[in-house]
Amino acid sequence: MSIDNFYTVAFDLVKQAGAIIRDKINRPKDVMVKSCDVDLVTESDQQVEKLFMEGIIANFPDHRFIGEETTSSGTKVQLTDAPTWVIDPIDGTMNFVHGLPHTCISVALLINKITEIGIVYNPILEQLFTARKGQGAFMNANPIKVSGEKELNKSLLMFEMGTSRDPEKMKIVMENLKILTSKVHGLRALGSAALNMCMVALGGADANFEFGIHIWDFAASDLIVREAGGYCIDPAGGKLDLLSRRLLCASSPELAQELSNLLVQYYPERD
Repeated sequence: MSIDNFYTVAFDLVKQAGAIIRDKINRPKDVMVKSCDVDLVTESDQQVEKLFMEGIIANFPDHRFIGEETTSSGTKVQLTDAPTWVIDPIDGTMNFVHGLPHTCISVALLINKITEIGIVYNPILEQLFTARKGQGAFMNANPIKVSGEKELNKSLLMFEMGTSRDPEKMKIVMENLKILTSKVHGLRALGSAALNMCMVALGGADANFEFGIHIWDFAASDLIVREAGGYCIDPAGGKLDLLSRRLLCASSPELAQELSNLLVQYYPERD
């Protein structure tokens, strides 16, 4: 089967999943706690992941999956050369729980460990970000590109506190916030790693970094940023590792390097 077939099926499933999120965002929710009080999951997360996985299996039974909810329930992350769908059914679950409209489904397809497809869909604000390797990045079918900004003092920077309250990590988050506040044009947090990165791809923000995220949070947006002309690396300056739980993306290599030189580093346990 061709990438075209994979993309068409995934696109349709993402739109179906988006309808679930749109329908449920302002309804009462059954909220469960995972690793800590701010790491949440709802029945809608599970419903969306199930819908997507069952839809893919029905069409491509040999494909594999790395899904946030199946992984957090005990399945170890295993990234092989087989066609593998990486799914975050609702990125920004905290926002979803509160009815804040910055929430999305994020889906990537990796073949031979190379990302071929990335789709991030915010169905509340109707922002549909898509990319295929070598074919550019789009929002609602319109081409998008990064700002190209190279100077930190002119940059709008996305960042997050994350869903961990580990004291060591929180200390480093606050140290970086203190370092950057006086050096950037502004700081913003949407509460969704995938959407933060898509804002860089769109040119609405210039850079984003985060420690402690997972492959399902940023695999799709990594491709979208790169296809929009952006630059994705490890926050320490090396090659990006999708299983490292560390990410820095920027509108230019110069900006990425300047940020990397400033950041206090944190190394969470790998996926």
